[in-house]
Amino acid sequence: MTKKTGDLKYKCVLYDFDGTLADSVPVIVLNQRMAYEEVMGYCPRTDEDLKSYIGLPLTDTFAMHDEVTQKKLLESYQKINLDMLRKDMIPFFDGVEEELLKLKKMGVLQGIISAKRRVSLGITLENKGYSDFFDILVTKEDTKKHKPDPEPFYYSCRKLGLKPSEVIYVGDAKGDILGAQNAGIDSVFVEWSMMPKDGIFDLKPTYVIKEMKELSCIITNCEL
Repeated sequence: MTKKTGDLKYKCVLYDFDGTLADSVPVIVLNQRMAYEEVMGYCPRTDEDLKSYIGLPLTDTFAMHDEVTQKKLLESYQKINLDMLRKDMIPFFDGVEEELLKLKKMGVLQGIISAKRRVSLGITLENKGYSDFFDILVTKEDTKKHKPDPEPFYYSCRKLGLKPSEVIYVGDAKGDILGAQNAGIDSVFVEWSMMPKDGIFDLKPTYVIKEMKELSCIITNCEL
């Protein structure tokens, strides 16, 4: 029997996007390397270093360079990445679509908090047929500060008319867990994360899941 909305432990699930819902980390790292090769002729950074900046604004990714180089890298990355996004090269992880639809039927609000530009996120959602699915999308343009700052989470709660205690956030990186904690929101760490995991469990996320289908179990307060 489907539980009524009032019986659910949380009224809303908010998600990170890259590396949480979408298997986009390999493409992002590839595009970063391609941008370096186009601008500098080679990539001076390791994949692990590049991965550690995913989830932060692109300006942070290239902030260690002088202003001119940073601007060129940004422009190159955005051009390369948008071209790849339009080719629909970003799949959802296994079980994601099924669980999103299941939670929708349960009456759970759902949204995305990402430091991606809205145009980039919109292309992938449109490709997957999810343009109008989510109740809220919070992207780089919506707040001045980004994860792990709590501002995007507070913004989401205000827009949805919810208290932090009624919301849960699902992510794959330290910034996701810290951002949720800084906003007083329970967090879920996804074990399929491709991001560096050093210290992630020291942050003590509220939940750790191995499969997307475990989310509905959390929402209905059953045993994982």
